[in-house]
Amino acid sequence: MTPRSCPPGPAAPLPSDPDEALALLATALAHPARVRILRFLLAREECFAGAIVDHLPLAQSTVSRHLAVLREAGLVRGEVDGPHICYCADLEALERAGELLRGLEAAAIGAEVGP
Repeated sequence: MTPRSCPPGPAAPLPSDPDEALALLATALAHPARVRILRFLLAREECFAGAIVDHLPLAQSTVSRHLAVLREAGLVRGEVDGPHICYCADLEALERAGELLRGLEAAAIGAEVGP
């Protein structure tokens, strides 16, 4: 995988409690449009919001709200570039989401095995 150009600076912090962090990430991914936006961003080095609007059959305001939810969960970063905002998917946040899901799976497997 090639490195992605992402705005500098820290991503939105996740809650330290794993259950709260997983719930925040799951909420952000709970809408198909947000999943599509994330897939769109993952397929590109960087992207302006207008390109996302052109790609999806959604109004600019709807895309902006979905991007805000993804940003709040730390899955997407954005940087103002003149009159535009350049967005990218945060790969570290996606890795953290995977770790949290694997932790949930491990808990389920542990519960099946029992003492």
